[in-house]
Amino acid sequence: MIRRAILAAGLLLWTAPSHGEDLVSGLSQDQIQITSNYAGTDIVVFGAIEAPLNSPDPLASIELIARLFGDKVLVGAGTVLEPREVDEVAAAGAKLVVAPNFDPAVIERAVKLGLLAVPGVATPTEAFAALKAGASGLKLFPGEALGPDVVKAWRAVLPKETQLYPVGGVTPERIAPYRRAGATGFGIGSALYKPGASVDEVARAARTFVRAWKESA
Repeated sequence: MIRRAILAAGLLLWTAPSHGEDLVSGLSQDQIQITSNYAGTDIVVFGAIEAPLNSPDPLASIELIARLFGDKVLVGAGTVLEPREVDEVAAAGAKLVVAPNFDPAVIERAVKLGLLAVPGVATPTEAFAALKAGASGLKLFPGEALGPDVVKAWRAVLPKETQLYPVGGVTPERIAPYRRAGATGFGIGSALYKPGASVDEVARAARTFVRAWKESA
C-alpha cells in the first residue's frame, strides 16, 4: 500500500521547514497552507512530503504533517543518518526514511520497523548494495551529477522494479528527459520552496512541476 502511494503521484516531493520566525511546531502558518496544497487540496497530489532532520524542530514538523495530512500523502523524514534516528522519526509518524548516503544499518532498521527506506546512492555498486540491504527505492544523489544518461545506463542493469528518484538540480525542464531514461519520480526541494516564499509563489512552482510531469507522460 505504501509503495503504491509513492508511485501513484509520480512526483515525490522532499521539502524542508522554514528557517524563519513565527514557527508553529516547526512549521509556519504559511507552510501549513503550502503543505495542505501539496497534500491535494489546491494542487495535484504529491506522493510524499519530507522534513529533513537537519531542519528546525524536525520531529515536531513530522508529527504535525502526519497528523494533518498523513491520510493524504506519505510522510517522510530526510537526512536520516543513524539507526536511532529511524526510531525517532517512526515514533513521530514518518513512514518513509530518506538519506543522502547508503548505510545498511539505517536501511535494516527502517525495514524492521516497517518503514520505506530510500538511501542516497551515486554508483551502481552502491545501488546494488542498497537493494540487497532492503532499500525500497534509490535516491540518485546528487542529481546534478547523475543525469538521464546515467539513469538509462543503470536501468539496463538494475532489477526492473527498482524505483529511481533523482534528487538535486531537478527542474521542470529535466523531468521529461529523466522520465524517458527511466526515472520513477523525483525529490524536489529548493526548486519548489525556499524560506520566505509565499503560498502563491510555491503554488505556481508546484503547478509548473505538475504540468511538466503530465506533459512528459
